[in-house]
Amino acid sequence: MNVARELSPAWERAVTAFRAHLVGERGLSVNTVDAYDRDARQLAGFCAEFEIVDPNEVTGLVLRRFLAELGRQGYARGSLARKAASIRALFAVLARRGLVDDDPSAGMATSRSGRSLPRVLRTDEVERLLAVPDETPVGLRDRALLEFLYASGARVSEAVDLHDRALDLDAGAVRLLGKGDKERIVPLGEPVRVALVRWLRDGRPALVDAPTDIVFCAGDGQRLHQRTVRHMVERRAAAAGLTKVTPHTLRHSYATHLLEGGADLRSVQELLGHAALATTQIYTHVSREQLRTAYEHAHPRA
Repeated sequence: MNVARELSPAWERAVTAFRAHLVGERGLSVNTVDAYDRDARQLAGFCAEFEIVDPNEVTGLVLRRFLAELGRQGYARGSLARKAASIRALFAVLARRGLVDDDPSAGMATSRSGRSLPRVLRTDEVERLLAVPDETPVGLRDRALLEFLYASGARVSEAVDLHDRALDLDAGAVRLLGKGDKERIVPLGEPVRVALVRWLRDGRPALVDAPTDIVFCAGDGQRLHQRTVRHMVERRAAAAGLTKVTPHTLRHSYATHLLEGGADLRSVQELLGHAALATTQIYTHVSREQLRTAYEHAHPRA
């Protein structure tokens, strides 16, 4: 079952209306919109195999068979949950705009993703990771980037898009542009401020010949690719004796350590740039899980 390359006119109108809603009304990021769009087109392709050329002809049974087929193809539960959410969002938009008479997804059971708790580093593991980069220009950059990811909770996309003008190192703050072009100001502590000053003053001029205002740049002065950052974090983590560490692990660790240190959930939501408080609440589960682990290891009656 492949994503349909050519949609029927009715499906094309439906997908176009859906995408316009995601961009114009919900202000989602390009990557998120593209994912929803692919899911809608994949459903259209499945329907085309059964000559269902209009979304108004889709029934709840068709949707259940679509998800069942994806399950047979080996899609993970998390992917199936995302696709089910895409379907519900699609038909909610179509129903509101009068492109379907009834919403066939209304009775569809909510798919459980079975999402595991995010990987979180202990503070001593963070210190080991941050101590790995050397004093070369690349080492100064990598240390500044690692410090920044952990000190700000920035997404990797936000970090690689960062320009000098977004930093106020005197005040110890950074302006981040998150999903849906939502801006937030995040404070920066002294260790990351020092690491950034050393990189921008000593490392970047030695690494890059031409002037650039991109904070975390490659040798040609252009921004680092997100994949390059992921590989760097994995490589530095391995050198620190750590496994399964990604840039997002540092974001998870940032949020969890804030909550463990006494920060309130609303503040952490603002710092992370989450639109919904429910998204931030996963970190309270992480903290509770760590407390339970400590209890089970330490209490004689656990």
